[in-house]
Amino acid sequence: MKPSGTVSKARTPRFAWLRDPLQREVLRLALPAVGEQLLNLLVGLVDTFLVGHLGQAALAAVGLANQWVMMATTLFSAVAVGTTALVARAVGAQDGKLVGRAVHQSILLGVAIGACSTALGLALAGPAVLAVGAGPDTAPLAAHYLEIVAPAFLLSTIMFVANAALRGAGDTRTPMIVMLIVNGLNALVAWALINGFAGLPALGLTGSAIGQAVGRGVGGIVALAVLLRHRGALRLRVRKLRPDLRLMGRILRVGLPSGVENALFRLGQMVFFTMVAGLGTAALAAQQIVLNASSVAWLPGFGFAVAATTLVGQSLGAGKPRQAERSGYISFWWGLVLMVLMGALLIAFPALFTTFFTDDAEVIALGIRPLQVLALSQPFLAASMIFGGALRGAGETNTPLWVNGGSLWLIRVPLGAYLAGGLAALVPAWLPLTLPAWLAAGPDWGLTGAWAGAGVDLFVRGLLLWLFFRAGRWKQAQV
Repeated sequence: MKPSGTVSKARTPRFAWLRDPLQREVLRLALPAVGEQLLNLLVGLVDTFLVGHLGQAALAAVGLANQWVMMATTLFSAVAVGTTALVARAVGAQDGKLVGRAVHQSILLGVAIGACSTALGLALAGPAVLAVGAGPDTAPLAAHYLEIVAPAFLLSTIMFVANAALRGAGDTRTPMIVMLIVNGLNALVAWALINGFAGLPALGLTGSAIGQAVGRGVGGIVALAVLLRHRGALRLRVRKLRPDLRLMGRILRVGLPSGVENALFRLGQMVFFTMVAGLGTAALAAQQIVLNASSVAWLPGFGFAVAATTLVGQSLGAGKPRQAERSGYISFWWGLVLMVLMGALLIAFPALFTTFFTDDAEVIALGIRPLQVLALSQPFLAASMIFGGALRGAGETNTPLWVNGGSLWLIRVPLGAYLAGGLAALVPAWLPLTLPAWLAAGPDWGLTGAWAGAGVDLFVRGLLLWLFFRAGRWKQAQV
């Protein structure tokens, strides 16, 4: 019996915050997106795993060719980002007609970009791999790999755009299933053709390239079939595939800054990769392993960035800017916790990740320290990815462009080069430029120094994008 006059306090149930509908919606969107990106990354991880035991040159060749594969995806992303933002706004405003029109124009843009990418990849494979530092032992292998993968760019673009439209409409489960098909086919075909399973020829590196091309090509066909059979506003009708230059312009106005941002990032990565190539084939092979292993750590960032993009866009379309802001912060806190945990695993068990891809002792030793350095940057990477995604969902794509592009070129590239061994690595042989001795020759930290520069870059990007999101001017952005 409680004393008379006392007021009993209601006990707050454990995990009551999970009853918040917005929390559940963030998780509903983010978790399948994490799964989708994991499956997307597994295409590269499977290649690295299967090729890693063919030797340093083969492993380095895959890394060199994939620099241009990823450059092609930056072109696809220009359409994909604009598609997600426009579809999300239209869904929030309950404008089904605009949703359908956006899908049709996005597919047309994707086909045009994909066809151009395929043509360029086939025509310029040799010069392209030489431009990113391929040596005599890796250039023929890398060019051959790129020539096999390039024909799949057209269907791969359709897959990117279709998945972007589905995510904008709040469906992150279907893109995950599409990527499950892509990765399953890639792994099965690559494994069978690399090793010559069941009487098939043992093609080595060629088998890995065929596996990636088949997986991504079939993924494009499946994604296209999903839109053709869709029962809602996203349904694709062939007779409606007529160019609407005005709507294409709206999509590109939002998406192009993101495409330029990704292109600047990819070019910076290529310079970074070329610089690492100068450290030797073993360092280049270690670089490929670090990229693949570390990419697993930022999976939560991708998933919760997708959730932020979709919910911010839909909330603004529905005229709810405060809900849009909450969506961004909820997505960030989830992503931060999970990425810190992933970073802790990389710091504690780096050899577990490196030995998974190769048994070369030199490559393993070179990869451990850079992986630990990058793991320390996970909180800032979470901020840059998720707040950047929230800004893109609002249609504010110029801010991430200037922040990410500027930080990469002003911090990561020069600082990474200086710490790796000096800025002389960035000066082409044909340029008559003499640097001061203290700049030309840096601390000579090798691959670890290059990734230390990347860590500083991520800190700056995460801080600036959080400050821009916090300022709130994105709430007035027009799509």
